Amino acid sequence: MTVPLLEVEGLTKNFGGLRAVNDIRLRMEQKEIIGLIGPNGAGKTTLLRLLTGILKPNSGSVRFKGKQIVGMKIWDIVNMGIAGTFQNMRPFRRLPIIANVMVSCLSPRVMKKGEWVKIVEAKAMDALEFAGISDMALEKASTLSQGDLKRLEVARTVATEPELLLLDEPFGGLSPAETELMAKSIHRLHRGGRFGRLHSEGPAMIIVEHKLQQLMKIVDRIIVLNFGSILAEGTPEEVVNNPLVIEAYLGKGGGQ
Repeated sequence: MTVPLLEVEGLTKNFGGLRAVNDIRLRMEQKEIIGLIGPNGAGKTTLLRLLTGILKPNSGSVRFKGKQIVGMKIWDIVNMGIAGTFQNMRPFRRLPIIANVMVSCLSPRVMKKGEWVKIVEAKAMDALEFAGISDMALEKASTLSQGDLKRLEVARTVATEPELLLLDEPFGGLSPAETELMAKSIHRLHRGGRFGRLHSEGPAMIIVEHKLQQLMKIVDRIIVLNFGSILAEGTPEEVVNNPLVIEAYLGKGGGQ
C-alpha cells in the first residue's frame, strides 16, 4: 500500500472554549494540489498552522511521508519538506530582499556540502524571479508594499524547496494583473517547471484563498471548512454546486 504524502487523523484545536479545528481527517497524495476554502473564521489558517507545527493540536495526528510530525520543531518540519506562507509577514526589514531569501537557501534541506555563496545567491534570485520581484533584489524589505511583501514571503518559502507547499491567501493584496501572474507561476511550479536551478519537481500544495475564480483554475480538489469541520470536498465543479457550500457562504435563500 502506497504511503500518502500527508495523512491527518482526528486533528482538533481548541482556543479556550472555542473549537477552531474539529476532528479533521484528510489524505493527500504526491503532487496533489488542494484548495482550502470557507467563510471567515472557519479554521483554515489554524489548520495550516497545525500542519507546519506553529500550533500544537489538542488531539489528533499528522503524518508526513508516514512519519508523525506532531510535536516536532518548526525548523525540523521545514527540513522534512513542509513550508508555508502566512498573512502576518515578518521579513528581515533592514536587509535587502535577496538576503531575506538567501536565509531560506541556507537551510540544511537546501544546502549541500561544498556549495559556495554564489550558488546560494543564484538560488535566491531564482525564487525572486518566480515571485516576480527580482528587479527589487537589492532594495530593503522595509520599502515593500503589502502586495510585494506577499510575493517576498512566497519567494522565501519556495526557496526551501518544499515537497508540500502551504499558501495562505497568496493572492491577497495583489492587483488583478499580479494575481494572474502569481496564479500562473503557482501552476507552473506545481507542474514541476524549473526556474534556473530551482526545483526539478513540483511540490504538492494546499492553498487557502478567497479569490475563488483564480483558485478553481489550478486545484485538483477543494475542501470546504465551516466552523472548524469539513463541510464538503470534491472537484471545483462539485463544490461550487453543493447546496451546503452555497448556504455556508450565502445563508439560507441567499442565492434566490
